[in-house]
Amino acid sequence: MTGSSDDARPGETPTQRADRNWDELLQELRVAQTGVQVLTGFLLTLPFQARFTHLDAVQRATYLTAVVLGVISIALLIAPVSSHRLLFRQHKKRVLVETSNRLAKAGLTTLGLTVGSVILLVFDVVVGRAAGIVVGAAMLLLFLLVWFVLPRAVLARANDSA
Repeated sequence: MTGSSDDARPGETPTQRADRNWDELLQELRVAQTGVQVLTGFLLTLPFQARFTHLDAVQRATYLTAVVLGVISIALLIAPVSSHRLLFRQHKKRVLVETSNRLAKAGLTTLGLTVGSVILLVFDVVVGRAAGIVVGAAMLLLFLLVWFVLPRAVLARANDSA
């Protein structure tokens, strides 16, 4: 959500740039919103499964953490849409894009934490707590690397070669 789309294109006005950045952000959010809504919907069905009653206190806390993080992700990733409705025709597109970009980054962060919590819970229930902790931490590290570290490394490399 940063990088080349943030750069002005030749002959592009600030308004056109804000419109383009907004359109690009919405495309990205569509992908994230669908995934987090499906994941959270799945989590909301788990208490109605027979095996759910056999979870210990740590597993229940992990489950509840995943649900809360999933709902927070939904709120953060959908917030740009409601912000757009409130700011529509107020000539505040640049502020909307900047704020929505921050909300999207926070939503992706909580989405990564949601997935890490879900993986922790699944491995804890199926294989054991130690495996859950190891695999959950590994997944959080993977998300950190591919969602935050890699884009910055690519940008740094591109800037060095320019």
